[in-house]
This record gives sequence, C-alpha cells and structure tokens, in this order.
Amino acid sequence: MAPRSLSWISVSLLVLLASWSCVAARGARAPRAADPTYGFTSVRLEESNFVLQRPYDEASGARYSFDGTVRKLWVLASDKPHARQSHTSPRTEIRMAGYDYSSGVWQFEGYGYVPSGTTGVSIMQVFGAGETATTLMLHVYNGALRYYDRQLVEDAIYDRWFRLNVVHDVEASTLTVYIDGQQKLHVQGRGGDSHYFKFGVYAQNHDSSCMESRWKDVRIFKKH
Repeated sequence: MAPRSLSWISVSLLVLLASWSCVAARGARAPRAADPTYGFTSVRLEESNFVLQRPYDEASGARYSFDGTVRKLWVLASDKPHARQSHTSPRTEIRMAGYDYSSGVWQFEGYGYVPSGTTGVSIMQVFGAGETATTLMLHVYNGALRYYDRQLVEDAIYDRWFRLNVVHDVEASTLTVYIDGQQKLHVQGRGGDSHYFKFGVYAQNHDSSCMESRWKDVRIFKKH
C-alpha cells in the first residue's frame, strides 16, 4: 500500500504546484494602463456649452443631428464657410463654449466614429496658438488618424467607436493624445493666450466629397 499512497501524494502535489503556477502567472501579467482622466475632475456641461458651427446658408438639421446620445456631424466639400465673411474651408463642428482656458491642465474626452470614405478632414482641435490658429489638430486620411497631416496617431480608425482623450498642459506647453486609454502621441504646444476644444468635421487637403464624424459621451476635465 505504501507505493500507491506515495503515488497519490505525488500527483496531488503536482496538481497543487500547477495551480499555484497559474495564479502566479495571472498575477505577473502587465498592469492595465492608467485611466487618462485619473486626477482630473469633470466640469458640468449643459447643451448650451455645445455650440454648433455649420455652413452659414444651411439649417442646423441639414448638417447635424443629435438623438440625445450620438451627435452626427457632416459637411460637403462644396459647402460654404461657417460665416459669410470667412474664407476658411467648409466645416460642421461643435465649439465647446464656457470653458476657454489660458492656464492649468485641461482634458477633452469623447467617443468618436468615422465612417469609411471620409478623408482629408480634421475631427478634433485644440484651438488657440501663437502663430497659428490651433495648437493641435487631429486629421483623418484614408482611415488613419494623424497629428495634422504628419505623424500617425492611430491606424484603421474607420467604422469603429474609439475613445479619444486629449490632455493639454498649458504651463508645460505639451499635448498628449490617448486612444482607447493608450498614449499615442506627445507633442509640444504652439503657444497662445486662450484655448478651447472643438470636434466634428472641418475640411482639409484632399478632402472627400462628404465628410462625417459621430460623437458621444463628450466631457471636459480640469486637473486641480
């Protein structure tokens, strides 16, 4: 009986050791990235904070819809500017009003969606800079999200919801972009005395005939 008992004990020990190994392996996995909103406080937003800019000769419903959850914004390459006296490209954008800032650390968060076919367009801006109009723009070109028309931020952006977080540290003059909680870009700012956030569609170079983006759960945060 002794050999059989020893065999049973050996098997039990092996099972126990294997179980401990699995627990240790799970515990050794890399921790998830910290939420980019950690340490920030969300500000109160009302519908009046979402100010629509659209072609000046179009009714708001012709280029924008909001069902209480999703904001859908689109514009045609042939559209007029947002103001009669403006010489800028066509746009349908939301200008976040009431929270312009000139100091501190601020953050934009929103869930965005860009349908395939939309290209040559800015979908998000940090407005205000020293020698240029913006300190950051995120463009879409052929399914890739880019910093202006330069380095890649995120590939394969079409036809899916993605979480976008943009952190602007005014004193440090830095901007950090996160996609789905992962840091994708860290760049220097461009100066300026006052800033605010915008999102939607604003035609750029090589724009498609129709440009569209959709947004939900847009929030603004401030670091205290």
